Amino acid sequence: MARYETLPVYGKTYDLTIKIYELCSNLSNDLKYSLGESLKRDSLLLLREIYRINRSEDKSKFFERFLDHFELVKLEIRLCFDMKGITNKKHAELSLLMDEIGKQINGWRRKIESNN
Repeated sequence: MARYETLPVYGKTYDLTIKIYELCSNLSNDLKYSLGESLKRDSLLLLREIYRINRSEDKSKFFERFLDHFELVKLEIRLCFDMKGITNKKHAELSLLMDEIGKQINGWRRKIESNN
C-alpha cells in the first residue's frame, strides 16, 4: 500500500484545497462566511476520504463518501461562479483540476474493484 501523500490523486486534491482556500479569502463577506466555509470544509473532507480509502480494507464505502463530497465541492464552486464570486478564468482552472481528480479517483476505484 502506497503512502496516501504520494498518490497522484492526493496531490491534485491537495492543490484543489489550497486553491479553494485562496479563492475563499477573496470572496465577498456574504459569500465568505456561508458558501466559502462550506467549500473549505468539503475540500478538507476530500483529503480525509483519500486517507481513509488508502488505509481501509473495505474501500468501497470511502470511495462513495469521496464522490459524494466531490459532487458537493463541484456544486459549491458552480454556485460561487454563478454568484459572481469567482471569475470565468478561475472557474475554468478549478474545473480542469476537478476533471483530473475525477478521472484519477475513478481509475483508482476501477483498479481496486477489478482486483477483488
